[in-house]
This record gives sequence, C-alpha cells and structure tokens, in this order.
Amino acid sequence: MPLTDIAQALAIVLVWGVNFVVIKWGVADVPPLLLGALRFTLAALPAVLLVRRPAVPWHWLAAYALTVGVGQFGLLFSAIKLGMPAGLASVVLQAQAFFTLLLASLVLGERWKAAQLVGLLCALAGLTLIGVGKSGNMTLIGFALTVAAALSWAASNVVVRLIGRAGYRVEPLGLVVWSSLIPPVPFLLLSLWLEGGERIAAALGHFSLSSLLAVAYLAFVATLFGYGLWSRLLARHAANKVAPFSLLVPVVGLAAASLLLGERLSAGQAVGSLLLLGGLVINVLGERLRDYWRQREAAGA
Repeated sequence: MPLTDIAQALAIVLVWGVNFVVIKWGVADVPPLLLGALRFTLAALPAVLLVRRPAVPWHWLAAYALTVGVGQFGLLFSAIKLGMPAGLASVVLQAQAFFTLLLASLVLGERWKAAQLVGLLCALAGLTLIGVGKSGNMTLIGFALTVAAALSWAASNVVVRLIGRAGYRVEPLGLVVWSSLIPPVPFLLLSLWLEGGERIAAALGHFSLSSLLAVAYLAFVATLFGYGLWSRLLARHAANKVAPFSLLVPVVGLAAASLLLGERLSAGQAVGSLLLLGGLVINVLGERLRDYWRQREAAGA
C-alpha cells in the first residue's frame, strides 16, 4: 500500500478508537437511545442526497439497520451509560469477529479453519476473564450489554453476506448511509418507552455544545468520514491488506480512554484483553502466517 493510503488507514483507526471516548462523553448528558436517534439522523441527512442508494431491496436495508444500528449501537451506548468503561468496550466489542464465525456456521453453513478455532478459544478465555474477574470500574450489566452489542454486530455481518448471496452488490458507504434512515424511528420509540418523555425533553432543552460536538463526531467523523475512507481503501486494495488495520482500533480505544478519561484496567481485565486481542490477531492473520512459513519451508527444502 502507498504511504498515503497507510496514513488514511491509520486516520480511520484513530477516529474509530477515539469514538468510544466520545460515546462516553455523549451519554453523560444525552440518554443513550436518544443519542442513537440523533446520531443516525445526522448520518442520514443530508448524506442520502449525496450518496447513491445501493441496489439492495428495502427489507435487506432494514435488516442491516436493525442489527448494526438499533442493535449494536443501542446496546453499546446503553452499556457505556450503565458502567462499561469506554476503553474496555472497544476491546470486548471485537468479540463480534468470533460471533460472526458462530452465526455464519449456523446460518450460512460456513466451516471454520484451524486458526479461526484457535482464535475463538483464545478470545472466549479472554472474555471469560474480563467478565468474571474483579473489576470495580466495570458493571456486570455494562459488560453483558457490550457482549450483546458484539453479537448484534455479528448478526449484521451475516446480513451483509446474505445480501451478497442473494446476488446484490454491497457498497459499504451507500449501505451505511441509506440504512441510517431507518434507526431513528425505533430509537425514538424505545427512548420514549424506556427513557421517558421528561428525560428526552430535559436533554433537548439543555442541549450543550459538548453534546452537539459528540453527536456530530459520531455521525460525521466516525460514520461518514470513517466508513467513506474505509470504502475507498477497500475499493483500491484487497480486503486482506486493509482489514488488519482494524486490529489497532481497540489499542487506540484503550489508549484514548486512559489519556482522556483516566481509565485503568485491572490485572484480570488486562490479561483478558490481551487474550481477546491475541485471538483476534490469530483469526485475522493466522492462516496467512501459516502459509508464509509453509512457503519458506518449501523454498528451503
């Protein structure tokens, strides 16, 4: 990859890593489900006027929107509001890669490779250690909701694969922008039901500059800029050259949470995070490394 493209990939990593800190700031003043409604409204409007709608039926757009939008972000925002540390959330959310393997096996009949199975076991050990370890800075409900958010993200990945199997070409930026039209309505209904009209009115009536900047970052920077640039890189390079950069997102998330929020991991959380991230590295790079060593051995022979 050219240096300019590497710089762009690292910029995306920075944006997505800091995103978790911004969520923490956002839910401090705005109820999480209302924050979700605002985030997706700004992500959709006026972007739908500038980005061509993907040639995908609305029921597929709705399936994607409800899993990755209402599911993933609704649960993640609520988790961070209810006591999940932002940095740790950036790590636990990466379990989506392994939930994707499980769901793809059940729904699509995909088979696992040896490296994926090793990575899965490593990540499960890490999740278990994070979840059961003593951690005064993490609530159990926050952890459970973050795991559920990872499962919802995995479900959206399977939806994307089903869209492809149905014969439709998936354009990542168009899919993100146009599917963003759907979540605001269920988010608002859920917010009215679970957060109440008084909290909504209070949040909107005292909407601060910091809240506005948080919503703008989530919608324009993390979503439109991040996914727009990511789509461009995927169009220019093979996915196996671009995808490994995503491994750095939780690293940046942990560093940003430490610097900007003063978050610190307990010993158990640190070991669990290393196991989960190690499993992710094995999942993404394991087969490539195995093939590399086999080629070297063959060349030496």
